[in-house]
Amino acid sequence: RLEMRNFGVKVCVIEPGYFKTMITNVENLEKNFHSSWKKLPEEIKASYGESYLRQFVGMLKVMQKGFNSDLSLVTNCMEHALTSLHPRSRYSAGWDAKLLYLPISYLPSALSDAL
Repeated sequence: RLEMRNFGVKVCVIEPGYFKTMITNVENLEKNFHSSWKKLPEEIKASYGESYLRQFVGMLKVMQKGFNSDLSLVTNCMEHALTSLHPRSRYSAGWDAKLLYLPISYLPSALSDAL
């Protein structure tokens, strides 16, 4: 963003939280994870263990319940960034981006890693 300023280009960062899209569709993700898992060498599978994959997919299913389906929150940020006379440098779309990820970004790395 700052590098482009020298060229007269204003860059706005839009940081959405988790939204229900095809990218976050748990069924598609699970299928891709299992496909990738099958292609891994046995040594890597043994290092992680089958339980790692199951826990990861389980966590995705729990998280999906909190995904926002109102994509207008993201497109409204885009619209404001594109049409505003003085757009903000950063936009956070969704409650999780505003209440979780933005505050966490200000914490020391060790604390944010623990969270």
